[in-house]
Amino acid sequence: MEELIIASGNKGKIKDVQEIFEKYKVISMQSIGVDIDVEEDQETFQGNAIKKAEAIAKLLNGKKCIADDSGIEIESLNGFPGVFTKRWFDGTDRQRNLKIIEKLKGFSKENRKIRFTTAIALSDGKDTICEICTIDGFVSEEVRGENGFGFDEIFELENGKTLAELSQEEKNEISARKIALEKIKKLLEKEMER
Repeated sequence: MEELIIASGNKGKIKDVQEIFEKYKVISMQSIGVDIDVEEDQETFQGNAIKKAEAIAKLLNGKKCIADDSGIEIESLNGFPGVFTKRWFDGTDRQRNLKIIEKLKGFSKENRKIRFTTAIALSDGKDTICEICTIDGFVSEEVRGENGFGFDEIFELENGKTLAELSQEEKNEISARKIALEKIKKLLEKEMER
C-alpha cells in the first residue's frame, strides 16, 4: 500500500483524507517524526497549499504529500481574514468565532456574507496538482450547533442552519474539503492510468 503523507495533525482532516484515499496508507507527518513548519507567506490559499506540499514532499525524498490551506473571507470586511484566517487571532475556535460575530454586530444578513475556501495540493516534490473549492453562506448572529470544528458553528447556509447543525451525511454532501479531495483523487487516478 503506497503511503500518502498528510501535512496536518488535525484529526478531522486526517479522517477526511483516509476516507477518500482508501487505497493509500494515510500517515500524518508528525507520526513519522517530521516536524517542519512551512511558513504560509503566499498571497492565496492555493499558493500556501502548494508551498507546503512541495516542501514536505522534497524533504521526504519524493513521497507523496497532501497539504491544504483554507479559510474564510467576509465580503463586507473586504475579504478579511482571508489567508490570515489561522493567524489573525490567538485563541480558541470559539473565542475567534465570537470575535467575528462581534465585528459584524448590527450588520444586516446581506452584509454578513462569508465564503469558505479550501485549496488542497498533492505533490511528490516534482509534480504538483491543486484543487480549490468554495462554499458560500452568512455569518450567524450567534454560535449554533455541536457537529463541527473551526468556523462550522457560525457558518450559516441559505437554509438557515449552520454547518455545525448539519448531520455528518448532510455535511459530507457540501464539504468543500471533501469535494476538493475527490477532485485530487480523480486527477491522481488519471495520472496513474498513463
